[in-house]
Amino acid sequence: MTKNVTFPSAGLDIAAHLYLPDNADAPLPALVVGHPGTGVKEQTSGTYARLMAERGFVTLAFDAAHQGESGGLPRGLEDPAQRIEDFKAAVSCLTTRPEVDAGRIGLLGICASGGYSLAAAGGDHRVRAVATVSTAEPARQFRYGADGTQDPAVFQGLLDAAAQARTAAARGEDPGVLTMFPETAAEAGALGGPHGVEGWEYYCGARGYHERSAKFLTWDSVDKMAASDVFHAVPLIGPRPVLQILGERAVTAWMGLEAHRRATGPAEIHWIAGASHVDLYDKREYIDPAVAKLAGYFGQYL
Repeated sequence: MTKNVTFPSAGLDIAAHLYLPDNADAPLPALVVGHPGTGVKEQTSGTYARLMAERGFVTLAFDAAHQGESGGLPRGLEDPAQRIEDFKAAVSCLTTRPEVDAGRIGLLGICASGGYSLAAAGGDHRVRAVATVSTAEPARQFRYGADGTQDPAVFQGLLDAAAQARTAAARGEDPGVLTMFPETAAEAGALGGPHGVEGWEYYCGARGYHERSAKFLTWDSVDKMAASDVFHAVPLIGPRPVLQILGERAVTAWMGLEAHRRATGPAEIHWIAGASHVDLYDKREYIDPAVAKLAGYFGQYL
């Protein structure tokens, strides 16, 4: 069963889907499931939420503030502090649900939400366990590129553009937006290689397209990321456990490895053979073993 729910996060209304297991006796363990950057709850986070509900967990997949069906202006803002607050607010929502055992709540973050979920878990002791899939951290990806080798001048150029946009807005002019994807898959490949092509195919092509998925960010998202490091909270998670599920072919895996090195409690990296970063969004040959691992992990710790 799926229900539409809303909950407040720093004064904004957050839209979410609540997935309830069939024929299960409440109260049950529960998971907050966060979507990748530019994603929405109807995409990969909803897939994982549904599959985990089939395995006996109440799950809550939500749209980040300023994105999807959630409230917040301007649209397309990526604010790391707000994204972390959204996770904590989602935990608060679950604690009020009669179907949920408030002492058995975990976080599951995918891609960008992997980084945000780690930060939220570090600061919220109501979270008993946290897991990530295709861990990424938007601030690091903007600064260093998906594979960690980007020329630092690229991010400096983005900061120049963000500064100009703030000045334009102060003068009453249109600041414009940062477009996230080029027009074609070929252009995406020229900019970001195979990882760029996969992202384009998922968000812009038939593979995973959703009309509410963000295709742009506000320019002030960039300078907010410049001051963000969500991995700083990872040491605070211990002695609670951390599981990261990474694709063997994921060029972003270096971020998950960095987070892993900061863990102070039980920490595991589980590799999915043959999978890229985006493969774990929608390809069942990779999602199914990931979900099996997640079900065992959360079954043990929740």
